[in-house]
Amino acid sequence: MHKRKLGKSNLEVSALGFGCMGLSFGYGPAQEKQKAISLIREAFESGVTFFDTAEAYGALNEEMVGEALAPIRDQVVIATKFGFKDGDSKAGMDSRPERIRQVADASLQRLQTDRIDLFYQHRVDPNVPIEDVAGTVKDLIRQGKVKHFGLSEAGVQSIRRAHAVQPVTALQSEYSLWWREPEAEVLPTCEELGIGFVPFSPLGKGFLTGKIDENTSFDKDDFRNVVPRFSPEARKANQALVDLLGKIAAAKQATPAQIALAWLLAQKPWIVPIPGTTKVHRLKENLGAATLQLTEDDLRQIEGALTSIKVQGDRYPAHLAARAGR
Repeated sequence: MHKRKLGKSNLEVSALGFGCMGLSFGYGPAQEKQKAISLIREAFESGVTFFDTAEAYGALNEEMVGEALAPIRDQVVIATKFGFKDGDSKAGMDSRPERIRQVADASLQRLQTDRIDLFYQHRVDPNVPIEDVAGTVKDLIRQGKVKHFGLSEAGVQSIRRAHAVQPVTALQSEYSLWWREPEAEVLPTCEELGIGFVPFSPLGKGFLTGKIDENTSFDKDDFRNVVPRFSPEARKANQALVDLLGKIAAAKQATPAQIALAWLLAQKPWIVPIPGTTKVHRLKENLGAATLQLTEDDLRQIEGALTSIKVQGDRYPAHLAARAGR
């Protein structure tokens, strides 16, 4: 697989990474540990060198990633995140310097490694100045525990203030054909400052694969149950976008998921999406997007068609939306 550099940092990763969240968090029951480990290794064998986890996905998630990647540690880039109280995404923020240091040490242990390649603040904490957060990570970098600093779902002012203290290597935020808000301010800021961009949910939490419709039911622990954009009415309305992707995909002998990922890769050379999956055949399908070339004509056609489609439903319920873009 082609490699990409995240901004000016020279942190080189595979053009597509692997988002590990869904292996144990957010989308229903956790995968059986050995299955998850073999899927992560399969991703590596298929060319992926960039793996994304977080304290908030539960200890099991980092442990699976650590065990899977231990034999090939020097050939991969591991990203993890801090920033929630007691590591619980429902409990509110906690990016106090002492807490960041605790999370770093605990993550190093769970990941079976001596350094975190990319350490993100999971969400901006309104109670802790971003300069203190950046300064703490700067100290961890000096100590050799962390290699690079990242932010997730941060707003432009927070990005600039953090970057002035410790250069931000990557910003991770939601970005896809059905959530394009980063194009307004965030992507231009990343370009200006030389920060790489890592889109999570690049397949619209699964919707852009074309495998979900208004009649799909989710596991009781699946967080899409509370997402307005996944109400049956919104799914029915948003089917138009999936139908469009299907038409373009058929013409390219590809799948809708591959078109959605290839579109992201075509936006900027420093964008590295991190699709996640629990299935080997989906992994292979996603990685096929890295070799799919969309022409200028293809991109114009997608752009033109998108102007006539208005995506229905908020991407988050109000209490979660309030955490993004600070």
